[in-house]
Amino acid sequence: MDRKLRVGVIGATGYVGQRFVSLLDGHPWFECVAVCASPRSAGKTYAEACGDRWKIDTPMPEYVKNLIVYGTDNIEEYCKQIDFTFCAVDMKKDEIRALEEKIAKLETPVISNNSANRWTEDVPMIIPEINSDHAALIDAQKKRLGTQRGFIAVKPNCSIQSYVPALTPLLSYGIKQISVCTYQAISGAGKTFKDWPEMVGNMIPYIGGEEEKSEKEPLKVWGKFAGDHIEIAKEPVISAQCYRVAVQEGHTAAVSVSFEKKPSMEEMKEAWKSFVGEAQKLDLPSAPKPFLQYLEEDNRPQPALDAKFEGGMGVSIGRLREDNIFDYKFTCLSHNTLRGAAGGGMLTAELLTAKGYLTAK
Repeated sequence: MDRKLRVGVIGATGYVGQRFVSLLDGHPWFECVAVCASPRSAGKTYAEACGDRWKIDTPMPEYVKNLIVYGTDNIEEYCKQIDFTFCAVDMKKDEIRALEEKIAKLETPVISNNSANRWTEDVPMIIPEINSDHAALIDAQKKRLGTQRGFIAVKPNCSIQSYVPALTPLLSYGIKQISVCTYQAISGAGKTFKDWPEMVGNMIPYIGGEEEKSEKEPLKVWGKFAGDHIEIAKEPVISAQCYRVAVQEGHTAAVSVSFEKKPSMEEMKEAWKSFVGEAQKLDLPSAPKPFLQYLEEDNRPQPALDAKFEGGMGVSIGRLREDNIFDYKFTCLSHNTLRGAAGGGMLTAELLTAKGYLTAK
């Protein structure tokens, strides 16, 4: 490309927004030139708007500190500054849907971390290694919106990106049933232990809406592209339980699975080892190499040791063994604010750039 694409971040002062801002520092394809947040932050510098609420484990980049924050009530002016935007705004779902569609109709593509448009029929929900072909849905969406370049693309829920990558290489064996329990870090709620001291040494057996997302979103990711929509997969059946646990970063999943054609454990490990997705084939800047790793130690993967595998963009698997009810059980781990949120959004933007959907205005 002739120059880096000019990028903005909506919801830039929040946890995931801060991740986007950090990941854009020195990115080879993208340059962050604008940040946007709630109207109460508008007119402040980014450093002033964040104040003492910088939550992530890397320092605030110098390049962004003096950027003046746009308010979401001035979205037209914000869109004039950028080629596309990431969106990680904290608003009601109907407000997010309206905002993202408005931005798209302003001919500014939206790569969204939010759940509001995940089930909009012509909006692709992408994990670049798994369903990159779903990007073609953008063409149908632009016809509906009446746009030349504006569209919305979303990434899935952070929790499913721990176990769906591990199950995808096994689909050829005919997965019938999945039982999964996710143990989700507090950063998934945009919190630190300073914000949420009652989580220290604690566990909460409920995350609103999370179990429904965990049971349904994989079926869209595994669905078939059908021109103007995705044919949602009818199988496998998924049962999910989701817990909030006293971990800062890293979502763990305990998975049990049954197959039509039961593979051996050696075949499963080889499928994980050899799996290569479109992100790796295209050599995208944020693509992990490898995407999946299997750890033989009985006490792995662990968030403290393995969440940052491949810069937080890889998925770790361990503890594969026979199950008394299902065929097998195993453990998965992904970094929820990198692979599961901002990093997944960044990789999706890179994929869409490589495919020609994101271009300079």
